[in-house]
Amino acid sequence: MKTWNRRSVLLAGATGAFITVSAAATADAAVRYYPVAPGYRLNVRSGPGTSYPIVRVLAEGAQVAILCQTPGTTVTGPYGTSNIWDCIYSGEYVSDTYVQTGSDGYIRPRCAL
Repeated sequence: MKTWNRRSVLLAGATGAFITVSAAATADAAVRYYPVAPGYRLNVRSGPGTSYPIVRVLAEGAQVAILCQTPGTTVTGPYGTSNIWDCIYSGEYVSDTYVQTGSDGYIRPRCAL
């Protein structure tokens, strides 16, 4: 597997928005999907916090790919209390407390906002 140092890539979304993710993160990790807590419709927000507008709602049983993670508003959900927010698409964030990652900490690189 090729290692990349001090490089970043821009990921473009359908909206034309971009986020920066380290090239090492994109090259070293295969896409993995994590389930949203059972029985929840999850709000997807435009930033890492509850004060950001809701851009869409994920259906019950949804699974998400986590591109990167960043600190934000502290939230209590079915998987504990945390300030970690998962970027699931360019400009789309969900509280990590609603995603079953198997960890209370960061599992992906930090987002470069």
